[in-house]
Amino acid sequence: MGDRVMEKRLQEAQLYKEKGNQRYREGKYRDAVSRYHRALLQLRGLDPSLPSPIPNLGPQGPALTPEQENTLHTIQTDCYNNLAACLLQMEPVNYERVKEYSQKVLERQPDNAKALYRAGVAFFHLQDYDQARHYLLAAVSRQPKDANVRKYLQLTQSELSSYHQKEKQLYLGMFG
Repeated sequence: MGDRVMEKRLQEAQLYKEKGNQRYREGKYRDAVSRYHRALLQLRGLDPSLPSPIPNLGPQGPALTPEQENTLHTIQTDCYNNLAACLLQMEPVNYERVKEYSQKVLERQPDNAKALYRAGVAFFHLQDYDQARHYLLAAVSRQPKDANVRKYLQLTQSELSSYHQKEKQLYLGMFG
């Protein structure tokens, strides 16, 4: 795969991502999702950290310049972040997916406040309140004024405390 092909793939991916953003702003979440997926597909064969789906390239995909690798990772991370945002708008919400995509963003950008918040929301709805609290506290420290983050943190705290209350009652009940 020559440099030209690679540049072209990166440009295509960038274009799909921008079209996805446009669809998202128009509230066309399904359309946006398919654009983000197509952007990610353009990048599949380029990412040196993924096994290459293209035969004959050997384990090592094409060599990217640091700049290209940077562009690649930025597009990927943006797409995963935006996919999580779309999924939260689509009923029924696939929280498993939201969690997965948000964690992919956090692998590259541990400080990404939106991804921290979305991971927290996903864990909350998956009823893993300890994890939810972990992510939401991290989100609050980066976005102290965000009302949504605070709301979810409160919900999580109250779930945790009612859970511990129940546990305590069960425990005391055993010795009735």
